[in-house]
Amino acid sequence: MAVLSATVSKEMREFIAGAKTAGQKTHKTVAEQRVDLEAFMSALNVPSEVQLQDFVLANRPARKYTPPNATANAGVLCLHGGGYRVGSLNAYNSFMSYIALACQAPVFGLDYRLAPESRYPAALDDAVAAFVELSEIVPPKKMMILGDSAGGGLALACLLRLKDQDLQLSGCATLLSPFLDATCSGASYGDRRAEFRQGVQQYVGDFPPETVGVSPLFGDHIGLPPILIQAATDESMVDDSLLFQARAIEAGVDSRIELFANAFHVFQVFTDIPEAQQAISGIGKFFKQHIRH
Repeated sequence: MAVLSATVSKEMREFIAGAKTAGQKTHKTVAEQRVDLEAFMSALNVPSEVQLQDFVLANRPARKYTPPNATANAGVLCLHGGGYRVGSLNAYNSFMSYIALACQAPVFGLDYRLAPESRYPAALDDAVAAFVELSEIVPPKKMMILGDSAGGGLALACLLRLKDQDLQLSGCATLLSPFLDATCSGASYGDRRAEFRQGVQQYVGDFPPETVGVSPLFGDHIGLPPILIQAATDESMVDDSLLFQARAIEAGVDSRIELFANAFHVFQVFTDIPEAQQAISGIGKFFKQHIRH
């Protein structure tokens, strides 16, 4: 376990202060949250040297982010976060572009179905179908599955589904502040436990919250590929990362966890923060270690 970023950048301090102010807001509908998130994140810098190309993947809208000098026959399947209810490719253009640059490989972003319009297992079905279809053009062992928050849970659930179906797994995976336990059993949830349970219920629907497809923390992790986990030390979901790391090691998985002090949930996607660039650089190194031999 490594604890990183002991010092705090000016940008990180300003973002945290702004987030606390923004947190004092009235309740918004899911539709309003989607609009607000996309408007805010779309303002982040998208490096001009990365080419963006829309296409269809497993009957869902998708976007390919290609950096200069991209590695042939390698790639990243990226599953955005947003509590299974919000998030979009437009919102994640900056993050996915910087991941492409760090990995020197194409990133394939998937616009999977969202709740409450589409409940479990819709998002998981989309993620698995996308990986299988991508496997026809990129060897599975040359792919990394990456996801943040709910997307991190989706990435792990995708690996478990592939394993259960005796399909080839990715060469490695990266989980950023992953939401892995819909029961929210970790002590770090504290007095926000009910809030998180209520939010994920819109995705879980009639399924028990401990269902492995929505709570992959409780799955059989034996045989999974190398996994990098990044989280903030003080975030509500940090116990999901810590508990999974312990279970992964017990299952014999080559797993590494990096904890960032003085950070916040999925800070990596806010690419104008120096700590985000530090984390993204680490993801690139992990990818090259396990994919680009």
